[in-house]
Amino acid sequence: MPDIPKAYEPEYVEQRRYKFWLDGGYFKPKIDPKKSPFTIIMPPPNVTGELHVGHALTAALEDIMTRWHRMKGDPSLWLPGVDHAGIATQVVVEKELAKEGLDRHEIGREKFVERTWAWANKSRSAITHQHERLGASCDWSRERFTLDDGPVKAVKTAFVRLYNKGLIYRGERIINWCPRCRTALSDLEVQSKDLVSNMWHMKYPYADGSGHITVATTRPETYLGDSAVAVNPEDGRYTSLVGKKVILPFINREIPIIADGAIDREFGTGMVKVTPAHDPVDFDISQRHGLPVIHILNPDASMNDNAGPYAGLDRFEARKKIVEDFEKADLMEKIEPYSHAIPHCFRCSTVIEPEVSKQWFVKIAPLAAPAIEAVRDERIKIIPERFIKIYLNWMENIRDWCISRQLWWGHRIPVWYCHKCGEMTVAVDTPSKCSKCGSSEIEQDPDVLDTWFSSGLWPHSTLGWPDQTEDLKYFYPTSVMETGYDILFFWVARMIMMGIEDAGDVPFRTVYLHGLIRDEKGEKMSKMKGNVLNPLTAIDQYGCDALRFALTTGTAPGNDLNMGQHRLEAGRNFANKLWNAGRFVLKSLESEPITSKAFDNVGAKKQNEIEDRWIVSRLNRLSGEVDALMKDFQFGEAEKEIHDFLWGEFCDWYIEISKQRLGGKDSPIAVLAFVLETSLRLLHPFMPFITEELWQNLKERLPEGTLKAPALIIAPYPQADPKLRDVESEQVMEIVMEVVRTIRNARAEYRVDIGKWIEASVYAGGHQADLKSKSSAIEALAKTRPLKILPRKQRPAKAEKAIVYVLKDADVVIPLEGMVDIEAEKARLSKEMAVLEREIARLTQRLDDAQFTSKAPAVVIEKEKARLTEYTDKLARMKAELKQLG
Repeated sequence: MPDIPKAYEPEYVEQRRYKFWLDGGYFKPKIDPKKSPFTIIMPPPNVTGELHVGHALTAALEDIMTRWHRMKGDPSLWLPGVDHAGIATQVVVEKELAKEGLDRHEIGREKFVERTWAWANKSRSAITHQHERLGASCDWSRERFTLDDGPVKAVKTAFVRLYNKGLIYRGERIINWCPRCRTALSDLEVQSKDLVSNMWHMKYPYADGSGHITVATTRPETYLGDSAVAVNPEDGRYTSLVGKKVILPFINREIPIIADGAIDREFGTGMVKVTPAHDPVDFDISQRHGLPVIHILNPDASMNDNAGPYAGLDRFEARKKIVEDFEKADLMEKIEPYSHAIPHCFRCSTVIEPEVSKQWFVKIAPLAAPAIEAVRDERIKIIPERFIKIYLNWMENIRDWCISRQLWWGHRIPVWYCHKCGEMTVAVDTPSKCSKCGSSEIEQDPDVLDTWFSSGLWPHSTLGWPDQTEDLKYFYPTSVMETGYDILFFWVARMIMMGIEDAGDVPFRTVYLHGLIRDEKGEKMSKMKGNVLNPLTAIDQYGCDALRFALTTGTAPGNDLNMGQHRLEAGRNFANKLWNAGRFVLKSLESEPITSKAFDNVGAKKQNEIEDRWIVSRLNRLSGEVDALMKDFQFGEAEKEIHDFLWGEFCDWYIEISKQRLGGKDSPIAVLAFVLETSLRLLHPFMPFITEELWQNLKERLPEGTLKAPALIIAPYPQADPKLRDVESEQVMEIVMEVVRTIRNARAEYRVDIGKWIEASVYAGGHQADLKSKSSAIEALAKTRPLKILPRKQRPAKAEKAIVYVLKDADVVIPLEGMVDIEAEKARLSKEMAVLEREIARLTQRLDDAQFTSKAPAVVIEKEKARLTEYTDKLARMKAELKQLG
């Protein structure tokens, strides 16, 4: 039997135990028609690099759920996967190319996709390794990548089905265009930033030379694409101008003044330039009035030929030049500062351009309706519930989804255009000819699908859809979708819509939303701020279990977490505390072996000693509380309860009390082993490595067959047994602990030397006999001798030169003589009181000074008042102490 190390060494344990689990096949569930499975599909990390601390939180929470259900006997599938992350990955690979002085257009699409695959495969391998280090007990044999053959087939099938139903269409609409990524973006991929810019008031001369009008705009360069000037039909200031025409300076285009109800009379001058190709409201106006749609931008946001003298300039250079030209020609009425939200690309932070473009869209309303109903009728439960209202509000106001992206990396749109007849062929399998005319002169659409389209199929595509696989039949719908609240709309809503549409049922029963990880000050983590926590670095320094503990304990669903070194240190300290306690029990078992019957009897028979009955009762109560919390998805609170029991009741109290009886006739060794083993099972889902290591060591030191499971990972999760509840022992031990804490506090307050014994009398209100039976434990824990335990009614009415503590079920009287040097203590108190009295007098005089109170800032006055109150209270307490000393 190998010796157990004195200190816990995570680096020695973690890799070995993970291999042990893998070799045992414990992560692979068996399909059992008699049992209901538990299924989580991992939110796929992007193949853009390493996992961050947010991924670590996701992995920890999902592993907690999976390990718990596995120990409950449920066939538990946690299916891992990785996302190709279209824009994000393409941006990363383009940056790598730029380091070589290349861009994707130079090497061509085929070579670029090859380079991106190489990057993705390397990143996938790193992500798998990182998940292993986080202790993720997912079924690696079922791992999926969004560009694997199965998901590719699912994506094509979903697209074709929606197209055939008329729910996917191609059309010209205003989209969000990123000039840097050179692709369309969905509304959710745009981040608005409030910035201070300008409002430019520009003059447009009347075509008849009779004067000019003034329009206000935040984007002067877009005047080059104006098709009209619009006013509100109810704005009396401009009624007579409707129908007149104005000239666009420098390009000399004549445009009409029109009336449209969409115009806000309060914006600028109330006369608004209409630029249909570059503004969503203006595009709608153009459709109502039959205005021309004039594009002025190239894909890189430089000005095109429609910009006349400004063609070839970057959009912001053009803006500067146009403003200069208008000012020189006395056509700029005024420029005033203006703060407004400016849209940016969520990936590269480039300013977005609204752009009319021919794109592919999903007609979303028919898909949204059943997804709304699924949440309303509680077929899907969202945790925390406050996000239900946000989800419903967004879904009820959802707009058609632009799903085409002008990228090279991703799922190519399964549409082919015929050069001969101009028709489209939409198919799952690559066609060899046009479905309309039979010509072989066909070309596939160059665009790829929005990454969220394939991600939206994730719960059913990973299980084999559109094929009716055994996995799909058994594990779908899945049990829980656990993810961050920040992608509720990006991803969760789309999975619900697509799952119902494709698979005919909701994709999951519960949505569990966790919060964001912030730094210790509550600020968002970012590389620029230098406050990012690398999970692998944290594991190297503190161990995986400490990181998981730091990320999850005491947390609640949907709440952000401030994460710093103190939480990691607390996790490491807890692991060390548990290791030391476990090692103490294991070493004790080596000296004092027990039988299987003795171990089993702890959970079957009432124990003789009060503290034994107490710790078993408390453990049983904990098992019930943890079970209820886990069912309610309160994992952080469940972990906190286990921590508090192990650290406080088991380690600090029971083990210390039990040391007096070890090796004796009524040794508590079986109780120690039983409580440790049960506690390890309770804690395992949260801190898997240290618990498995201690459990395996415990299994080796117990008779063969005592612990029947080959591994803790599949041992049964503890369940509460009402027969083990012992209210009386809990009451007695609560009194014992309160008495000990009181005496310890008195020792600390009077600075008693750690090795000195002090006298104490305990006057019990009840349970006197029980307290007497525990007197040796109280003596040892409180360092008190002699210790008297008497009836409460015998307590003297007045205790001379003694301190009295009145507790709920007992009173504690401690003579001062023998505990402190009374004369020295009197002298110390008198000296400190004199200093306090002088300070109180000074503060009182200052606050009575009208000159001070009339001139000093309010915050300073309040601070001085608070100090006066503090010193006055302290003086009163010291006077009371002095009186006690006689």
